[in-house]
Amino acid sequence: MEILAIIAVFSPLLGFLGAGTFGEKLGDRFSQIVTCGLMGLSTLLSIYLFYKLALGERTLSIELFTWIQVEFLQVSWGLQLDSLSLVMMGVVTIVSLMVHLYSVGYMDGDQGVPRFMGYLSLFTFFMLILVTAPNLLQMFFGWEGVGLCSYLLIGFWYNRESANEAAIKAFLVNRIGDIGFVLGILTIFVMFGTLDFTAFFDILEQHQTDSFRFFGVEFHALTLASMLLFIGAMGKSAQIGLHTWLPDAMEGPTPVSALIHAATMVTAGVFMVVRLSPLLEYAPFAREFITLTGGVTALMAATIACVQNDIKRIIAYSTCSQLGYMFMAAGLSGYSASMFHLTTHAFFKALLFLGAGSVIHAMSDEQDIQKMGGIWKFIPVTYTVMWIGSLALMGFPFFSGFYSKDIILEVDWASGLPIGKLAFYFGLTAAILTAFYSVRLILLTFHGKSRADDTVMGHIHESPLVMLLPLVVLAIGSVFAGYSLDKLFVGEETTFWGNAIFVLPQDEVISKAHHVLPWVHWSPAIMGFIGMIIGYVFYERLKELPAQLSRSFKGIYLFLYHKWYFDELYDKLFVNSSLKLGKVLWEEGDQEIIDGLGPNGFSTVAYVGGGLLSRLQTGYIYHYAFGMFIGIVFIVGWYFWL
Repeated sequence: MEILAIIAVFSPLLGFLGAGTFGEKLGDRFSQIVTCGLMGLSTLLSIYLFYKLALGERTLSIELFTWIQVEFLQVSWGLQLDSLSLVMMGVVTIVSLMVHLYSVGYMDGDQGVPRFMGYLSLFTFFMLILVTAPNLLQMFFGWEGVGLCSYLLIGFWYNRESANEAAIKAFLVNRIGDIGFVLGILTIFVMFGTLDFTAFFDILEQHQTDSFRFFGVEFHALTLASMLLFIGAMGKSAQIGLHTWLPDAMEGPTPVSALIHAATMVTAGVFMVVRLSPLLEYAPFAREFITLTGGVTALMAATIACVQNDIKRIIAYSTCSQLGYMFMAAGLSGYSASMFHLTTHAFFKALLFLGAGSVIHAMSDEQDIQKMGGIWKFIPVTYTVMWIGSLALMGFPFFSGFYSKDIILEVDWASGLPIGKLAFYFGLTAAILTAFYSVRLILLTFHGKSRADDTVMGHIHESPLVMLLPLVVLAIGSVFAGYSLDKLFVGEETTFWGNAIFVLPQDEVISKAHHVLPWVHWSPAIMGFIGMIIGYVFYERLKELPAQLSRSFKGIYLFLYHKWYFDELYDKLFVNSSLKLGKVLWEEGDQEIIDGLGPNGFSTVAYVGGGLLSRLQTGYIYHYAFGMFIGIVFIVGWYFWL
């Protein structure tokens, strides 16, 4: 079993090495075969391990080698396989395999196919390292690895200035969050003397009243550690304030969008919060902050998605919103509900992104839904799977999102806390908006009269089979994953999660969520129906109404269209001031002081001095004789003076 686990985790790394080393020499097909083949092996082994270990309620801990060993710190490199990490392994590998296969068709003809396939596999490897880490330092290694790969993949088309800017933005914004993560790791180490999850989880209760001095102020130690670590999660999972990189990441190829926004990078923050459930249970203030952040993010992102026109950006903001749902539940101790929604979301969000890629492929790289319309007859398979993904996203009854979104809102209500009730109403409002912008996307993209150029419409076609097969697989997951996993993940009597998730008895909320009033249970679906009806009326019956409303409420429309002006605010507060500071340091500090007194100063002194000395070179012998005489007098005088 240990060998199988090691192969499952390290197979994508071998795929990266194969494509990166021999891809240029042996061609695109070799890179596609080796990366897809090894990714398929990793997927099959992950599913097998899930069946044997997670479903058998067994755990497996593997220590591969000692990574760091000094007097005060010992960190081993290993694999921790429990129900939590095995669920993540299954989700990551299945979605990644679909993305790999899809990329064979989508990236066909691109000059950098070996590099692209290698990056996908490396990204997956780092994600597997992250979710199987037995300690915080190894988790941070995988954390930074997926950050590096996201930079490489978002900026894959490096000849585009917009792609380079988006990659740099994603890298820098995530570094801000990672500062909090690093400080949180250091806080944990100072408090417990270890970074191993099992080791410091076992002694948490003994330290629940400890305080910690941070920047000269006394804080509750576990709350401080939780808040710092959550800042890292905010960056990776694009929560409000650190979310601005997410829509710009759409500059990368569409398979990248599916991989980053479905089951991998953006869910790393949710996974970390759930993994740290024993810590968070003793930090109630931090959990309330997590719930509030998730609720505000869910609502904020949903409002922005309602007015965007780029098909990928709409889906990206929906990702941001759904991540908010996951944090809402985690902050109220509904960790299993968060993981349930993470799992179902992976299927339907990957489906939506890859479906959007199929639309873009058919429309000759057009991404503006205002320039589409009337194309459903030409790409019926893509149209069907986009409806399936959208219905799952909306939480339409008996699709996968219905079950996971429902339990999250039930957790919000059942918690009985004021912050839980607030999150519940935020979630209901976001549910209406989610259904609205999903119907808007479908109707503007596929229905009505075509608004595309005749040239584009003349070349519209369904995607090749290698792109459609992953869509069908993900569509099946989007329909059946919720029903299949409901009782296993969040059933009232389930013991599936074992010790992987820890909840104090007084915070147990999943069992309470199963006994809420019927109106609470059905309210997400009802809100979804209302949103669908509004979207249908706006974009099918009264098609002039959206334009009229945007003119009548221009300020609100522009506020949403410009994404709450976060980018403009950050430009004014940080970017422009940093550029001005950099210009001053460059012109005044570097050029005037450092270069002026340093290299340029010395060269000026040498130049002027040389000019003065050159005047002595007159060519007259008596001048040279006089100079020699003066020199002799100086030397003799110096000798007698000493």
